Amino acid sequence: MTKTSFPIVGMHCASCAKLLEKHLTKTKGVLSASVNYGSEQAILEYDAKIAKPKDFAAEVAKAGYRAIITDTAQGTQKIKEAEKVKELKGLRAKFLVSVILSLFIMAGTFPGIFSFIPKIFFEVYTTFIFASVVQFWGGRDFYLAAWSGLKNKTASMDTLVALGTTAAYGFSIVNLFFPKIFPGGNLYFDTSAVIITLILLGRYLEAKAKARTSDAIKKLGMLQPKSARVVRGKEEIDIPIEEVKVGDLLRIRPGEKIPIDGIIVQGEASIDEAMVTGESLPVDKQIGSNVIGATLNINGTLLVKATSNAGDTVLAGIIKLVSEAQGSKAPIERLADSVSSYFVPVVLALAALTFLVWISFGTLDQAIVSMISVLIIACPCALGLATPTAIIVAIGKGASRGILIKDAASLEILNKTKTLIFDKTGTLTQGKPRVTRIIGAAEIIRVAASLEQGSEHSLAEAVLEYAKDKQTALSKVESFRSFSGMGVVGVVDGKKSVLGNRLLMEKENIDFGKFENRIRLLEETGKTVALLGVNGKAMGAIAISDTEKPEAKEVIGELDKRRIDVWMVTGDNPRTAKGIAGKIGIKNILAGVLPSQKAQKVREFTGGVAFVGDGINDAPALAAADVGISMGTGTDVAIETSGITLVNSNLGSVLSALDLSRATLAIIKQNLFWAFGYNVLLIPVAMGVLYPFFGLLLNPMFASAAMAASSVSVVGNSLRLKLKKI
Repeated sequence: MTKTSFPIVGMHCASCAKLLEKHLTKTKGVLSASVNYGSEQAILEYDAKIAKPKDFAAEVAKAGYRAIITDTAQGTQKIKEAEKVKELKGLRAKFLVSVILSLFIMAGTFPGIFSFIPKIFFEVYTTFIFASVVQFWGGRDFYLAAWSGLKNKTASMDTLVALGTTAAYGFSIVNLFFPKIFPGGNLYFDTSAVIITLILLGRYLEAKAKARTSDAIKKLGMLQPKSARVVRGKEEIDIPIEEVKVGDLLRIRPGEKIPIDGIIVQGEASIDEAMVTGESLPVDKQIGSNVIGATLNINGTLLVKATSNAGDTVLAGIIKLVSEAQGSKAPIERLADSVSSYFVPVVLALAALTFLVWISFGTLDQAIVSMISVLIIACPCALGLATPTAIIVAIGKGASRGILIKDAASLEILNKTKTLIFDKTGTLTQGKPRVTRIIGAAEIIRVAASLEQGSEHSLAEAVLEYAKDKQTALSKVESFRSFSGMGVVGVVDGKKSVLGNRLLMEKENIDFGKFENRIRLLEETGKTVALLGVNGKAMGAIAISDTEKPEAKEVIGELDKRRIDVWMVTGDNPRTAKGIAGKIGIKNILAGVLPSQKAQKVREFTGGVAFVGDGINDAPALAAADVGISMGTGTDVAIETSGITLVNSNLGSVLSALDLSRATLAIIKQNLFWAFGYNVLLIPVAMGVLYPFFGLLLNPMFASAAMAASSVSVVGNSLRLKLKKI
C-alpha cells in the first residue's frame, strides 16, 4: 500500500470535496481517498501496482478540477503557490470590473444624484449590457462549476449562486423584452450583478485569508538555501542545491546556512537550529556531528559531507509531513461533512418551497426575491472551512515551534488526554548515561566492556566510554547473546560472563546477596546498577547514572496542575525508578517493565492516554496509546509510529503541544457554532418568516453580503491561532 497527497485547484465548497472523494474512491487501485476543502488537499492510499498518479490527475480532471502532482513536496508547493497567485489575480480583476459595472447599474436607480454622468449609462439597455458582462464574465466560474456538478449528478454552492443570480437576471430579461408576460414586473439586474460582485469579493478575501493559513509551509520552503559551495579538487564552486549529490564535500563559512543534511568532516562551530527544531540555544558541533540543512552556521568554517540530496533532507521531510497533516481530517469534521452532503439539496428544496408559498399568498416579485435570498444566503462554505482552516493554522504553527503533527486526529485527541505516560530513559532523562561507581575488583570494567561490545543499548555506551577513558584493553567475546530488558551473556577469556539486572541473574542462578546493601543504596539515589557474574559467581556491580532533564520537574508540576495523571514507565527496578521519579515529582511508577510489556501496560489505561518515548522498544507503546508522542532525538521507528513528534528534546514541548491542541479545538467549536448558527438563523429569515410580524423581506443583495462575510469570518477566526502563545 502506498500513501500520497497532492493539492487540488478549483474547489469552492465542501460539496466539491465530497464529489472529488467519490471520483477518486472509484479509481481502480485506490483503497481510500480523503479530500479536504480547507487545505485543498487530497490524501490517497492505493496499490502502486494498479494505480498511478496520472490516473488520479485524470479522475480529478473528469470532475472539473485540476490536481497538482510532482516528484517533490517543494515542487508541488511552488506550483500550488503559482496557481494561488493566478487565482487571486483573476478574482481581483473580475471583482474590480464587476464592482465598477455594478456601481453604474446601481447609480441608474438614482439618476438625479449622478447627473454629471452621461445619460447613456443609465439607459435600461445599457444596464442590461453591464449586467450581462457581470453575469457571464464575472460569474463564469459559477456556471462552469455548476455545469460540472450537473454532469456528475451533484450540486454545490456554485449551483446555488448560478440558480439564484440566473433567476434574477432571467426574470429581468423577460420583463425587459417581453413586458406583457408579467405586467408591471420589476427589473433585477442590480440584484444579480451585486450578488455576483459581493460573492467575488468574498471569494477573493477568503482566498487571501486561506493563503495565510498555509504560511508555515511557505516559510519552511523559503528556509532551503538555493545553492551550495562544493569542493571539487582545489576549487570551490557554487552549484544549485538540486545538483548536490550524496558524498559531495561542501564548504560552509560563518554566517552561512548549511545547504543540505550532512556530517562534519572538518572544523567545529555553533549551529542555530531554531528554524527547524525550535531549540532556542545554539548547538555546538564538531567532527562527526550531523548537521541539518537550512540551519545557520554561527561562528566556524566547516567542511561537510552531504548525506542526502535536496529532496530527502530533514527539512523536505518536515514540509511533506506538515503538508499531509494539513490535508488530513479531524474526527470533529465528520459532523460538518455529513451535513454538507445534504446541505445543497435541502436548500434547493427550501428555495422551491419558499417560491411556492409566496406565489400562493403573495406576489410574484416577493416569490422571486425570497427564493433568490434563500439560494444566495445559504453557505456550505462556512461549514466546510470551520475545521480544516483551524487545523491548517495549528499544524503550521506547531511546525514552526518544533512540534510535528502527523494528522489532524492526533491534534484533536491530544486535547482529551487524561493520562500521560513517560518512558524514562532519553525522555525524562538526558539519555546520556555515565558510569559513576564500580563495586568489586577493577577487572570488572574490562569484562563488562568486553561483553558490551556487541550491544547497542545506551547503558552499553556508558560502560564502553568509561573503559575507553581508562584505556582498558578489551577481550574477544564468544557465544554472545542479548536478552531484551535484562542484559547480555557471553564467554570472555574462556569464562561465561553475565552482565545485566536482577532478572537475568535469577535466570542464571547467580546470588548477589553479599553486595545487596551497597546496591540498594545506589538504587535509592536513582542509579541504574548493572550486575556482573562470572562462571556462576557474583563479581560486582557498575552504577550508571542518567541525569534527569533540567525542565522535567517544572513540566511534571504543570501537568499535575492541569489534573493530568502522570506516570513513568521503566525497566529499572522499583528502588531506582522511585529515586528518579522522586527527583522530578512523579508519584505513579511502572517499574521493572520489559520492552515487550510496555504496550500492554499502556492498553490497561483507558480514557485519553498519551505516551511519550524515543526508543525502538517504545514503538509498540507509542502505537498502543491514543496519541503517541516521540522525541526528536528518538529512532525512526519511534517517530513513524507516533502521531506527534517533538523535533527538539525539551519536555516543555509536551506542554506546548497540549496548549496548541486545546486552543485549536476551542477555535473549531467557535467556527462550527457560527457556521451552523448562521445557516439555522438566516435561512428562515431569507424565506420570509419575519414578514408577517415586521413586514421585513430580506434583500438578496444583503443575503449575498452575509454569505460572503460568513466564510471570511470563519477563516479570520482560525487565523487568530497564529497569535496564540504556546
